[in-house]
Amino acid sequence: MTRPALFLLATPLLAACDGPLSTLRPSGPIAADIAFLWWVMLAGAVLITVFVLVLLVLAFGAPRRVQARAWTHGLGLWFSLVILSAVLGAGLWVGERILPRDDGAVTVQAHAFQWGWEFTHTDADGQEVQTANLLHIPAGQPVDVLITSEDVIHSFWVPQLAGKMDAIPGRTNRTRIEANAPGAYEGLCAEFCGIGHARMRFSVQAHTDWPPDLSEDDDTDMQEGAP
Repeated sequence: MTRPALFLLATPLLAACDGPLSTLRPSGPIAADIAFLWWVMLAGAVLITVFVLVLLVLAFGAPRRVQARAWTHGLGLWFSLVILSAVLGAGLWVGERILPRDDGAVTVQAHAFQWGWEFTHTDADGQEVQTANLLHIPAGQPVDVLITSEDVIHSFWVPQLAGKMDAIPGRTNRTRIEANAPGAYEGLCAEFCGIGHARMRFSVQAHTDWPPDLSEDDDTDMQEGAP
């Protein structure tokens, strides 16, 4: 196989392994649980794929005497059942851990529109402050994001902090995010929502001190309906 061909094969495998939008570089406990589930599913898929490939190779060998029960029960049933049960168990465990709970978590609002985001927070003075394409959260604390939409279906996603949650017109969805440390994290709309979808990104700023002083935030970058 030529070097360019190897490069083309490797590119899809490495494209999502690094960078600010990588799901495999979690920066919070919720994203870490989701990454763990991804690795469990990958391991299960690899084991089943290897098993099928081994059977395929054996099929081209010389005929051999085998017990039908060993193939149908031991390998055909129990092998697959163990793998799929492990994946299902991991999925249920992770799904339960990442659900929002009534535990007094900080709450912020995210309102999506074509093609941007408007976030509503409570500042240090107890006043509601709106920011455009910049979400403020406390570091080291769970945060519930109440997600709404102005027009079409969008999707709120901060890969290093949590999974995806749709923004649906006429409905409020809740998702939980958490950052381990203060810093900036990248987010985006993960649902195609029109010609400006590719530019519908936002940033998440995690603060050590909470609530922060948001009085100087500039929201002039919010251009509703920009193409």
